[in-house]
Amino acid sequence: MSGKFNILVMGASYGSLLGIKMLMCGHNVKFVCLPEEADLINAEGIKVRLPVRGREGLVEIKSSEQPGKLSAGGPEKFDPADFDLVALAMQEPQYRATGVRELLDKVARSGKPCMSIMNMPPLPYLARIPGLDTSALAGCYTDAMVWENFDPALITLASPDPQAFRPPEEPANILQVALPTNFKVARFEGDEHTAMIRQIQSEIEAIRYNTGDGIVELPVKLKVHDSVFVPLAKWCMLLTGNYRCVGEDAARSIRDAVNTDLDKSRKVYEWVSTLCRKLGAEPADQVPFEKYTNAAQGLAKPSSAARALFAGAPNIERVDKLIQQIAAQHGMQWDVIDEIIARVDRRLDINRNAS
Repeated sequence: MSGKFNILVMGASYGSLLGIKMLMCGHNVKFVCLPEEADLINAEGIKVRLPVRGREGLVEIKSSEQPGKLSAGGPEKFDPADFDLVALAMQEPQYRATGVRELLDKVARSGKPCMSIMNMPPLPYLARIPGLDTSALAGCYTDAMVWENFDPALITLASPDPQAFRPPEEPANILQVALPTNFKVARFEGDEHTAMIRQIQSEIEAIRYNTGDGIVELPVKLKVHDSVFVPLAKWCMLLTGNYRCVGEDAARSIRDAVNTDLDKSRKVYEWVSTLCRKLGAEPADQVPFEKYTNAAQGLAKPSSAARALFAGAPNIERVDKLIQQIAAQHGMQWDVIDEIIARVDRRLDINRNAS
């Protein structure tokens, strides 16, 4: 498989970061999103703003100037059979929404390869981890049934390390990158589909962008790895930073969550690292704590999970609970971890009672 691909991206917010890279490589991208988002994207395209090393300010990439073609629509507009690759870029609770749920099931039945950039790993991806009892993990998902028809061999996971957000004062077709790190994706089980994402990796590596006053290499690459454990390196970061943004009465920034008690942060990070190694990860699959804390210095906003909780969301991605349940299968338990999860549970209870 080679040439230019047709790529379906389910989710136009975070998905824009992956989507703009695909468009720059000449691939055609279609976003599944809300009607008002689709109308805006079809009329004006998308804009992604990136910090570039050695330059002040942000570099803005416009989809309208790229060789690939972009369009958007609701879930009823697309047939997975028309695509070479499906990217899952929504947050996990959104996949049970009417319309989205039906499209996801069509994707599962189509036999098309899927690459997730969710924080919450799809349940069939976890089935690729030897010795893991995935049947005991269904309760961590908003609706585990949406994943039941997927073939684990056709689904992979890219660690969503880059941090990005939609500026609240801007239109919904603009995405701003706060931390321009890489998507680290595990290979598919099969060579053919792995070759496709390796081709995309090479094409993204080769991109050079003319800013108008010079040619620059853009950050945020796709890095393909043989190990299924590489994307799980994000788990350490999520539990150390993202979920510890959740306080009893308010959210705090990832930077503050990590740095307020650096010793405790290190212990949380190493506890999750130990779990990943028990699953089979090698030290090379993981990210050193010091590298993470350096990156967290620039994360001055609360995590998306914390923002959603304090905006009243009745469901969020529960990677925290997933880690806790997987740890229990390996005889691991720590009161500090349990309290992080309990705080999230209490806030969800408040939101659900209010609604």
